[in-house]
Amino acid sequence: MTDDMTLLREYAGRNSEEAFAALVSRHVNLVYSVALRQVRDPLMTEEITQAVFIILARKAKSLGSKTVMSGWLCRTAWYISANAMTMQRRRQRREQEAYMQSILNEPEPDALSRRNPMEAEWQRIAPLLDDALARLGQKDHDALVLRFFENKSLGEVGAAIGTSEDTARMRVNRALEKLRRFFIKRGVDSTAATIAENISANSVQVAPVALAKSVAAVAIAKGAAASASTLTLIKGALKIMAWTKAKTAIVAGTVAILTVGTTTLVVNHYRNHSAIFSSTKELSAADNARFSLLTGNTPEEAAKIFLTACSQNDWDTAGKYLDPQFLKKYPDFYFDFTNLYGGLELISLGKPFKGRVIMFGGAEYAGVYVPYEMRLGDGTVKKSQVAIRCDNPEHRWYWDGGM
Repeated sequence: MTDDMTLLREYAGRNSEEAFAALVSRHVNLVYSVALRQVRDPLMTEEITQAVFIILARKAKSLGSKTVMSGWLCRTAWYISANAMTMQRRRQRREQEAYMQSILNEPEPDALSRRNPMEAEWQRIAPLLDDALARLGQKDHDALVLRFFENKSLGEVGAAIGTSEDTARMRVNRALEKLRRFFIKRGVDSTAATIAENISANSVQVAPVALAKSVAAVAIAKGAAASASTLTLIKGALKIMAWTKAKTAIVAGTVAILTVGTTTLVVNHYRNHSAIFSSTKELSAADNARFSLLTGNTPEEAAKIFLTACSQNDWDTAGKYLDPQFLKKYPDFYFDFTNLYGGLELISLGKPFKGRVIMFGGAEYAGVYVPYEMRLGDGTVKKSQVAIRCDNPEHRWYWDGGM
């Protein structure tokens, strides 16, 4: 069977309608299922499915050779579904609340579980699944889609994401554990094995028979015959995708640029990357004394307390360094942060410094950068800097990024 990217290249290079129609036929059920879980409206789901493949046709020449097609389609379907729900936020919120309430308040949940425990479990997982997947890193996301949406072997998963079968197994297991923790946080207590079984059995359902043909015809024309509402969905989704790509590039670039070895290398490394920073300067003894008088701790001491608390899963202490206004605005952040950084091993800290950041209009960051090297729970060693600031009325140190 011809692989996905070969079909896409045939379409992009030779305008092969047959190749694109084959892609649509192969993946239409997957895309339809992701969208249906989000919007729960069959007509809207068909429109979202149409929009996904129009975007695929438009981006056919730009997708990299290592793209995992099923993973890319799932993410795009999620973006468009999120945009559709935003456009109809009030109605969708009411429907979501009513749907979740009906699940959580089943009159005889024990009886339902006895009759069909797998079905009952899936009813609890399904409304949360795609949001949980969207929070994973791309390789974790792609690995789960390949393994459980497409029921690929671990060897096939490893080949698709460029790793060995054993590494693919570890990645899949780690990603399942992240899903399990996400579900527990939202009141769904399940095992990783049960989650895997449910996703494998229920995540993809058959789309309407005629949908693949109509989707392919409109997508090949790159949306020329699409409805105004579909084009609106596409426009909004492309904005989201562009922002997501830009944000990822900024974070990756910043991490690479801020990677440190020694204090001297930190300063020189920053100065050699004028695309991000125009200047950096280590804190003087007077700077540290001023911060200590103002807050009770030097920046290095504050960063060490914060990161050590994370390493010990001491979230009472670490939580004092998280801005409550930020947590209020982004309520899911705390779970994601503790899940990723809980139990880290702090290897070393470097000397704090300040820097002028071009992407912020050349202004000097109001806080302080403290270089670190840490080992995360999955064994990954990360070298970057934690950004902390104390320019609030209480003069408390708050974490401001860099992890």
